[in-house]
Amino acid sequence: MVVLINDKAMTDKNSETAKLDLTAEDLQRINSAQGIKRILKEKNHDIEKLMFSLNYEHELKQLQIELVKLQRDVHLKNRRVAIIFEGRDAAGKGGNIRRFIEHLNPRAMRVVALSKPTEVEKGQWYFQRYVNTLPNPGEITFYDRSWYNRAVVEPVMGFCTEDEYRTFLLQVPEFEHMLYEDGVEIIKFWLSISKAEQKKRFDSRKDDPLKQWKLSPIDEKAQEHWDDYTKYKKEMFSRTHMSYSPWIIIEANNKKKARLETIRYVLNHLNYEGKDLANISLDPDPEIASRFHRAAASSD
Repeated sequence: MVVLINDKAMTDKNSETAKLDLTAEDLQRINSAQGIKRILKEKNHDIEKLMFSLNYEHELKQLQIELVKLQRDVHLKNRRVAIIFEGRDAAGKGGNIRRFIEHLNPRAMRVVALSKPTEVEKGQWYFQRYVNTLPNPGEITFYDRSWYNRAVVEPVMGFCTEDEYRTFLLQVPEFEHMLYEDGVEIIKFWLSISKAEQKKRFDSRKDDPLKQWKLSPIDEKAQEHWDDYTKYKKEMFSRTHMSYSPWIIIEANNKKKARLETIRYVLNHLNYEGKDLANISLDPDPEIASRFHRAAASSD
């Protein structure tokens, strides 16, 4: 928690952690939980929001400690782990990955976020350029979008033909089964957000000069093609949700909750040395992280 001591009240609503506008006199009054709550109420702070922010920072740190332990186990045992992040534009894929890798050893992990294919790559087998990005022994690879571009984004935006799309749906289960049989551990996340939340995040990017690089022509058409994305997303789940490679749906309208539960799911799903000594629950909230099911509802 960051405490600002000033004669004048100051707040920063965009801060990752809560900032309190406390004077020296206020600090002398902080001698009990009730005293803290009374001061916060007097200064019109949202107590629940503040406590959530403090709990979030604490939980994130504890989960990141476990991620370091997981990475050490992966490295020592030459395991290969691929974690895929998919979802609509502005669903929080990049922010989620940043929390995963914040304290990991960069020599034993990679983030893959491929740009559009070159002319040569367009003439290759579709999966060829992704094969070159698969995790090496002892490595965790995080995919900020993956081969599943061809399942949703490309057909919606007209970047592939109908034949290419249908061929992909036939080949991807076999492709992932070969990876599974070869020992690659795959986790596939779909970050689910509502149409209203997506618009809110797009508007935020337009207004924030530090986020404007995130905007692209595809983003600008995301709301217009919302129903098309929904159609192809449903088909993707139906055709590519396999027992050896299931889809995990993350309710991501609340970014912070989504980050915590995504990390928690990975730690719960993968075994590693010292897992039983964790100082935090590794059981993901089923209201936020759950396996795909045709009858289950989601934000998008």
